[in-house]
Amino acid sequence: MPDKDPEYYVEAFRQRAATLGKRPIGAVIAALLLLVLLWSTWFTVQPEETGVVQRFGAVDRTVGPGLHFKLPVGIESVRRIPTARVLKEEFGFATAATVAGERTQYVGNKTAFKEVSLMLTGDLNVIDVEWIVQYRIEDPVLYLFQVRDSRQTIRDVSEAVMRRVVGNRLGSDVLTVGRVAVSAEVKMEMQKILSAYETGVRLVTVELQDVTPPDTVKPAFNEVNEARQDRERTINQAQEQANRKIPKARGEATRTVTEAEGYAVERVNRANGEATRFTEILAQYLRAPEVTRRRLYLESMADILPQAKALYIVDSDQKSLLPLLRFDSPQEPAMADQGLAGAAVANATGGQP
Repeated sequence: MPDKDPEYYVEAFRQRAATLGKRPIGAVIAALLLLVLLWSTWFTVQPEETGVVQRFGAVDRTVGPGLHFKLPVGIESVRRIPTARVLKEEFGFATAATVAGERTQYVGNKTAFKEVSLMLTGDLNVIDVEWIVQYRIEDPVLYLFQVRDSRQTIRDVSEAVMRRVVGNRLGSDVLTVGRVAVSAEVKMEMQKILSAYETGVRLVTVELQDVTPPDTVKPAFNEVNEARQDRERTINQAQEQANRKIPKARGEATRTVTEAEGYAVERVNRANGEATRFTEILAQYLRAPEVTRRRLYLESMADILPQAKALYIVDSDQKSLLPLLRFDSPQEPAMADQGLAGAAVANATGGQP
């Protein structure tokens, strides 16, 4: 057998190896492509999300939480929207990334946010307003495709409405008692605009976090605020005094008037009773003068004698007083042994003559 060049055998081996290797490599590539296609046919939606399935870019359907299947990649794609989660937008400040369980940290440099937070009030004062907007996505299809950038739209609408509401109010009102009213008005106006734009967003709350005057005027503002507090305190104290004194004076006046009316009624009734009694006695006296005179005398003695301390019997023929009863002495009274059939008059005194 004739000898051949060694390069001949090397070249023949290389050609045979290339012929044998094309089939396994092709099979591996086909298997990988099939695996990728199979892997792209299923997807998982988390409990707080809603999946929007797009077929060639157009919305085909929406799916809820769980495991779902779709056509391979390139035909259908999925976008997951957190519809069950409350989203938040911050204005005038920013929350730094924090670890769960730790206290919330905020970005220290607020200079970058002054362009948003500084606002002009209705009385031409400048205040620094920080607020948050919390919202939920009700319709993920509208949220994704109705406006170009829904999140930026929400921020722009919120800033515009807040500036208009603050610009229509006094600075002192926004800084003190009007914060709740401002939040409620901004929420209502924002929801109207977002619903008109069909953004698919429902506002949860709008809250003013911190409303302060600019740093350059804070000392003057604090002095004005202290003066207003002193004025309010003085007004409240005066109102307290008025609320305590006026009802008391009215009560005393009512009591005096009532007592006077009661006294007048009593005197009138007593006078009417005395007049009626005198009229009845007069009628009885006219019918029986002696009996009526004696009855009146005995009734008068019954009223006088219990109040007398000493009792004397005076005889028209006797020159001196004869003690008959001594009501102020524990001893038995001395009884007179002379006849005292004459006229007698009872006289009460505080001691013996």
